[in-house]
Amino acid sequence: MKVVLSIKPEFAFKIFDGSKKFEFRKSIFKNENVKSVIVYASSPVQQVIGEFEIEDILNYDLQTLWTLTQEHSGISEDYYYKYFADKDQGFAIKIRNTIKYKKPKCLRADFKLFPPQSFAYLTEK
Repeated sequence: MKVVLSIKPEFAFKIFDGSKKFEFRKSIFKNENVKSVIVYASSPVQQVIGEFEIEDILNYDLQTLWTLTQEHSGISEDYYYKYFADKDQGFAIKIRNTIKYKKPKCLRADFKLFPPQSFAYLTEK
């Protein structure tokens, strides 16, 4: 099973250039069968630019999570703590096997979805 994640373009592109190996989330999908992620680069790009497999999902208190992920976080420590400001713990999706699409796809036309606030399950045909 796959999920579609809305990711800010600056971070979405870092996933595919290899400088961001963790995608941070305040909450995570409950379905344990999710094995890969479709990346929707949010506004102003508004396109599906690729996908990746989930190697692991880390869930720790914020200090531990940052210590484990900071080298390949693709974000600053300041941004990290501002993002998780109202949380005691966070999630980090460890990224592997990225595939950047040669031609970006349209979320509505190609996947029959609207941009998710956080994530959306993709039912494969």
